Amino acid sequence: MATKNMIGIDAGKAQQLADKLNTLLANYQLFYINARGFHWNISGNKFFELHAKFEELYDDAILKIDEIAERILTLGHTPYHSFSTYLEKSSIKEVDNVSDGNQAVQEVLNGFKVLIESERELLALSADADDEGTNALMSDYIREQEKLVWMYSAYLRR
Repeated sequence: MATKNMIGIDAGKAQQLADKLNTLLANYQLFYINARGFHWNISGNKFFELHAKFEELYDDAILKIDEIAERILTLGHTPYHSFSTYLEKSSIKEVDNVSDGNQAVQEVLNGFKVLIESERELLALSADADDEGTNALMSDYIREQEKLVWMYSAYLRR
């Protein structure tokens, strides 16, 4: 008989979910810091437009970072909380000194690709574990980010 955690999810599956959520957390931390850097360093004729958009991205990312960490805790595990661990575990890498709008938008799109792939994996794992909380969170993130991918991609087709 499988052992269940405090919210009734198989303990082994909860561990697997927490591990994948921690990887997602690391990716979000790098996505956040990159968006923050784009916000600060953007220049050129689209400055005002992109400066505001990058602020929206990092404001949203910081909320998701908190939700992901709290979900890991809800599953009975510990979220990563050191930047060295984020750097080690993240597939998204630091992007430094980008001031060109098109390059920054492309980096945002690259980050969304990593995030969405990870969220889709978590969506499948959470469905298998009967973890509605994680499943709903990932479903919401994917829906929001697919629209953003469309919008940022449209920006680059100007």
